Amino acid sequence: MRWVVFLRAVNVGSANRCQPALIAKELAKFGVVNIGAVGTFVVREDVTESVLRAAIAKKLPFKCEIMICPAKEIVDLAKENPLKGEAGNDIDAHVTILAKRPTKLPKLPIYAPSKDKWEIRISRVVETAVLSLRRRIENGRLYPNQIVEKLFSTPATTRTWNTIEKVAKILRENSKEI
Repeated sequence: MRWVVFLRAVNVGSANRCQPALIAKELAKFGVVNIGAVGTFVVREDVTESVLRAAIAKKLPFKCEIMICPAKEIVDLAKENPLKGEAGNDIDAHVTILAKRPTKLPKLPIYAPSKDKWEIRISRVVETAVLSLRRRIENGRLYPNQIVEKLFSTPATTRTWNTIEKVAKILRENSKEI
């Protein structure tokens, strides 16, 4: 099966520093493609999740959460584009990947800090992906990941919608089955 890998809290500030491009090169036998500097990878070769997880963990000089999604889930999400038309000049679309699928979903949408002064609006959950909007406001301090982790009580990692589209494009270009 093909996968998309998301590392949590990699290369943020001075903590958990690594070289994702080097990790991808070292895992070339799995067809790993690095997407940027924050630990997002497309895995184009057929490999089991457990083998992939172990191989990536061995390459990291620190412990971190490794979220692994079937490639088809990310391609389908990008194709559906559920946040289309909602992002704009001061609003960014984000996808937060949970470490595990939630057993119970809260009533959505959820606004943080409040409905009338929201910085984060969580609008939908698809498999392990939590879709949200982030309104950039002066002195805004919230980021989707902190809200999602608290809400679902599980580790998570957040990427912009642009990253999800980039991942899906690579998967579509390199796959007959997706």
